[in-house]
Amino acid sequence: FRQKLCINPDIFDAILDQISGHAIFQNNSNNRQLPIALQLAMFLNHAGHYGNAASNQDIAQWAGIGVGSVTNCMNRVMVALLDQHDEFISFPMADSDDAEKACEWVEGKTCPEWRNGIFAIDRSAVNLMNKPGFHGKVFFNRKSTYSLNCQVCFSSCDFVCLI
Repeated sequence: FRQKLCINPDIFDAILDQISGHAIFQNNSNNRQLPIALQLAMFLNHAGHYGNAASNQDIAQWAGIGVGSVTNCMNRVMVALLDQHDEFISFPMADSDDAEKACEWVEGKTCPEWRNGIFAIDRSAVNLMNKPGFHGKVFFNRKSTYSLNCQVCFSSCDFVCLI
């Protein structure tokens, strides 16, 4: 389950509960939609993989449905998730205890200048579509793709991007 969907079952169930009531999964047709759990599983499978493993054909074969149905399911789940954006993604209020704990953690684990950072990504690989023309071999990584490793920190007054 975790290998194919890249998520813990408890988190899957929580997301499923959150989106199941969305109107996008309702229709008045004689042809019923696939179960919402299967639609979410296909979406997560697609989102958690790269290359051929993420193709609609591969997911259709895995789920035992047509390629067009995969596209429809992906679109439905995306609409339901985007409508829940504010429920899934939030930042603590600047004057809250959670924000202060986060600031203390950042200051203790990184550098004091980043204390007021509100979001950071560390060493994330950003895949490139093609081999760069200038020093291309340098960008080839252990996963046999071309990528950039970066660190990004957003703070309340500036944006820092180190590549």
